[in-house]
Amino acid sequence: MEGYGNVRHIQQKGAIDLVTEFDKRSEEVILSSIQQKFPDHAILAEESGHNETISEYQWVIDPLDGTTNFAHGIPIFSVTIGLLRNNSPVVGVVYDPHRNEMFSAEAGQGATLNNRPIHVSSQADLGHAVISTGFPYDLRTNPRNNLDQFVQFQLRTQAVRHLGSAALDCTWTAMGRLDGYWEFGTKPWDVGAGALIVREAGGHVTSVDGGEDFLSNESILVSNRLLHEQMLRVLSEGSGAPLP
Repeated sequence: MEGYGNVRHIQQKGAIDLVTEFDKRSEEVILSSIQQKFPDHAILAEESGHNETISEYQWVIDPLDGTTNFAHGIPIFSVTIGLLRNNSPVVGVVYDPHRNEMFSAEAGQGATLNNRPIHVSSQADLGHAVISTGFPYDLRTNPRNNLDQFVQFQLRTQAVRHLGSAALDCTWTAMGRLDGYWEFGTKPWDVGAGALIVREAGGHVTSVDGGEDFLSNESILVSNRLLHEQMLRVLSEGSGAPLP
């Protein structure tokens, strides 16, 4: 929060992909803590990449998810840390410092927001659902840029939002602010924690084609479970999917 509204050094990682000094400082704090407590664990972090350790446990870390928002003073960003065991999420934490909202989950133990249990929404009609999405940083050159899918969902839902933070897309679905979320081009550090929080809150998580291995597929579809098949149908059938 020291840097929010006060970013001085912004670097371009890509045409529209940013990194600030606060991404790097946040990552340094997180990595130092994890390496001190769990020196034998593998780590995959957005800014520094893989460490050299081989372990059944791997931490996946995005020290500032929503950097573009953060750099422009838009109050939608988070810090997200997940722990995978044999590539399956077992612990997840997403912290929204602007709202002081701490989402967390442990496999089989449920999900919480500031230590209070949370649950996905009960919306069963896609036509009345509010969902969210994101777009890849290379959308200008990548044919799988999500623009067609965005249009098809916009025609079949109450609203489609674009938050700019995949971790918050997941956790807001877990607590019922949103009814679902999909995105192409996601990385394990983007969704490793949030996906577990959704599952532990009663939701469903797959890749956009319905597969279970969303981390390797680099795409994600999360929902309140009731809407999952309807959303998969829009993703697979496009304009051929039923309209409200």
